Parts: sequence; structure tokens; C-alpha cells
Amino acid sequence: MISVHDATRESVVGDLATFRRELHRCLSARADALFELADAVLCADGPVRSLPALSLVAEHRRGHGALYDALGAGRIDVQRLRTVVASTSIPRAADGRIVLAVDVTCWLRPEAHTVPERILCHTYGRGKDQHIGVPGWPYSFLVALETGRSSWTAPLDAIRLVPGADLAAATAGQVRDVVGRLIAAGHRRPGDLAIWVVMDAGYDAARLAWLLRDLPVRILARMRSDRVLRRAPKAWVPGPQCGRPPRHGTEFIFGDPTSWDTPNVTTVTETRLYGTATARAWYRLHPRLTRRAAWADCPELPILEGTVVRLDVQRLPSGATAKPVWLWCSARVGVDPDDDPDIAMVNLLWQAFLRRFDIEHTFRLFKQTLGWTVPKLRDPHAADRWTWLIIAAHTQLRLARPLAADLRHPWERPARPERLTPARVRRGFRHLRPTTACPAGAPKPTRPGPGRPPGRPNRQPTRRHDVHTATSSDTTNPKSSKKSTNPRPRRTG
Repeated sequence: MISVHDATRESVVGDLATFRRELHRCLSARADALFELADAVLCADGPVRSLPALSLVAEHRRGHGALYDALGAGRIDVQRLRTVVASTSIPRAADGRIVLAVDVTCWLRPEAHTVPERILCHTYGRGKDQHIGVPGWPYSFLVALETGRSSWTAPLDAIRLVPGADLAAATAGQVRDVVGRLIAAGHRRPGDLAIWVVMDAGYDAARLAWLLRDLPVRILARMRSDRVLRRAPKAWVPGPQCGRPPRHGTEFIFGDPTSWDTPNVTTVTETRLYGTATARAWYRLHPRLTRRAAWADCPELPILEGTVVRLDVQRLPSGATAKPVWLWCSARVGVDPDDDPDIAMVNLLWQAFLRRFDIEHTFRLFKQTLGWTVPKLRDPHAADRWTWLIIAAHTQLRLARPLAADLRHPWERPARPERLTPARVRRGFRHLRPTTACPAGAPKPTRPGPGRPPGRPNRQPTRRHDVHTATSSDTTNPKSSKKSTNPRPRRTG
């Protein structure tokens, strides 16, 4: 008789084997070499520091030439791989809804003058806490967040932002595609709670809410502390001297407490990391849009009402001074039953935003452990292939999470199976690999090519490419980069 634990283990092994077989089918050219390259990333001892060193891993049965040939000449059916990743198990929040987080991280290539499609990426913390632009490839990642004391996420999609791309339009298209795949996979059915998309202050939350208004999606974004929103206008009484009905009510100034009035909901929660967390929420606040930039071609400027939450915490885990956080959620109060921001809903809003920082742990895992930014690739399409191999490797770690043993170092504390980090699960993946499907075929014996004859120089120099900048006015007008000594609140969106 098979026990419950054995049945669960067989189910997990079956899911992992199914994903590995589907991954191999998504590799349309150089399939075996690409598949073994992903296995080498998972089975290497320690962090990935060098791409040719992966050819020395026992699970990679080919030479370093096949490794580079796979990235340069291989092909991946990315659309099919996206569907396969979306069909796996997706983590959910405490109330059962799906919470997605989107953010941009950069693959910096400052000295690669022969690399095309580089963009001036903003980096933080370089120098003396300065924001410095470094050339590189920005990637927009979209992950699913989970609850509990862990840093696991489920990466579902990644796109490289090409020069001149509109961040809001690219993000809206990315979210639309991911939500469509989740609905097609059966993760969300009619009548389920709306999907939350959490993001930081660098996104235009109002425009994203407008572009995704036909989907069961709610935008939750942090806003700058100098913003000014508007309330709903009061009841208008028609008359000969009244004029047209007003579109906006009184101002809600983030930096002026006298304009806040009494909040609709106030909650106080004791947390382990932040101490006492106080959240106050105000209903039906909207930004005042102007007919410029993204709204220039809009026939009629919409009124995008939402819920504003101010979060004050007692302390930060790092010991730094805690500043208030302003959040805006595109929840339609009184329209959808799951959008009534009562006390429980307000707590879920600010807790979901704090879970957004788990995506930073995923970025650190990609870069420092799995070696996402290690290869010095010239072709941006090869970088896209390597990015999706890293996502496929992380998905295998997530599926193998219930099977992994705690192979800890002597100086590390023991951890329960549900508390294992992705790096600890990766340590034992080499022992789990023989129990799953390995569809890659054995390498064929071959010899390396002769290459360029000795003494003959390269007469075809590589083309050099300039770095794309977002705007040219920043370089031509030096006054545009100076900050005002008396900044005014931002009253328009």
C-alpha cells in the first residue's frame, strides 16, 4: 500500500519530469546542448562564475564549443515555453488570490562597445549613493508572489526592453499576456478574486490601470510622497449660474496632513520585522490627468478612482529610519464585491506590497548564484535565450522544492523542508536529476574546426554601436538635470 507521503512524492517527481520533457520540446535547435546547459547551471558546485566552466560539470557532456554554439545558434520556442511555465503550480496569497509583481533589472554591459541595443540603465548605490547611468540591457520580469516566511517567487515572464520602448505599454502587454495564459491554464476561473499586480513608484499606475481595465486585474503601486490626488466632486445642482459640472473635487495632498480629513479605515498591526504598522486608507481618490505625453491622443480623459493607503512602520529590518509609504490601488469601491477595502482588505494591500521585495531576492539569485549576467554575449537574442534558460532552471528548482534535502554547510542552521531557500534546493538537485526525465541525447563524436589560419589577421572588424538614451534634452540642456531648491507638489498625473 502506498502511503500519502510516497504518493505526494511520486506526484512531484511526475510534475518535474513532465516539465523537463516539455522544456526539451521547446528547444527547436541545438536542443540537447541547451538542455544540458540548463542542467549544468542546476548541478554546478557553488555559484556560476564562468560560462566555459559549465562545460566541466559532469551533467554537461559536451565541450565548451558546443556551449557557445547552443547560445549563439540555438533556438527556443519562447511562446511555448511561456505556456509551459504558466501551466505549473502558481503560489497564491493568504486570501487565495494571485499576486503578481513586476520590476525591471539590468544586465549591465558598460565596456561592450560592439553590443547592439544597449540602453542607459539607472543604477542605485554606486559611488556615494548616486544614481549613475550605466549602459546595459534592461529586462522586465513578472513573477508570482507567495505568502509565508520565504523568499520564493515564481518567474512567469521576462522581456528585454528595446531602445525607444514605452515602459507602460510594454508592461501592460506583458501583464495582459501572462494573465491570459494563467486563465487558459485554469489558475483563475470566473468568480475568483481579482489578480493584483504590485509595482514600485517608477511605473505609471494610472495609465496601467486604464490599459488593463478590461481584465480582472487591480494595480497596486507605490506613489511618491509629493503627489496630489483629487476627491470625487460634490453633488452638482444645475442652474443658470452654475456652469458645467466639475470633474474633480478638493485636493488630497500627500505632504499636507490638513487636506487628508478622516480616513475611511485605520488599522494597527504588530509585525515581526517592522514593529507596529499603522495603515490608513481613503476611498475614491484619483489623479488629475492632463492631455500630454501618454494621454495626448486620448479622446476623453478618464477618471480613475482608487484607494490610497498610507503605511507607517515603527522600524526597518536594517535599522534605518522608517519613512511613510503611500500606496494607490485601482480597486473599484462598490462595483466589484472583492474590491470593498475594509480592514482585512487594507491589511492585505500593504502586506502584498511588502511581499513585492521578494523579487529582489530572485534577482540576486539569478545574478549571484545562477550566473544570469556572467556570460559576455554580444548578440542580444543570445542573451534572451540565456535568460529563458535561467527561468527554466529556477522553475525546476521550484518544482523540486518538496523533494530536496537540507544539505547545509557546517556553519548554517538547520531548516525545515518548507523553509529551504532556492540556493539550498539547488545543492541537492544533482541527486534528484537521475530520478526525473533526461531527454537529451548523447553527444556525437566530432572534432573542432581549423579556425582562422595562424598569422592571418581578422579583416572584418566588429561594428560598434552607440548607447541609446531615453531623451536628448538631458544632454543638450544642462539645466534640466538640476533639482529645484523649492519643489512643488506634483498635481497632475
